[in-house]
Amino acid sequence: MEFYKGIFGGELKVTPNQDGNGVMHADLSGGDISFMASDGTRTTPYETCRITLSLSGTDSEKITNAFNRLGEGGTVESELKTESWGDTFGSVTDKFGIDWMVNISAN
Repeated sequence: MEFYKGIFGGELKVTPNQDGNGVMHADLSGGDISFMASDGTRTTPYETCRITLSLSGTDSEKITNAFNRLGEGGTVESELKTESWGDTFGSVTDKFGIDWMVNISAN
């Protein structure tokens, strides 16, 4: 979550699990985006069940910067480019293995 705070800004509040192992919930808000996360009780390996987060907006400079920073230490799957629907779109897997779809809406 500190990695994402470095990209999106805002205030990070973390509540640990009752046993002190892991995070019950983390809230990143007040920056460019707001989201919550938590450690789960997953027993299935991540390779068989992945998630994808979607980031979209109209501020091309901020979203392009976030896309580039998400790609640091990760893998850009599809560079940001104008797509057939008129928006700029790209996808990246960050250094933690989280997939991101990034869309900059055309004005």
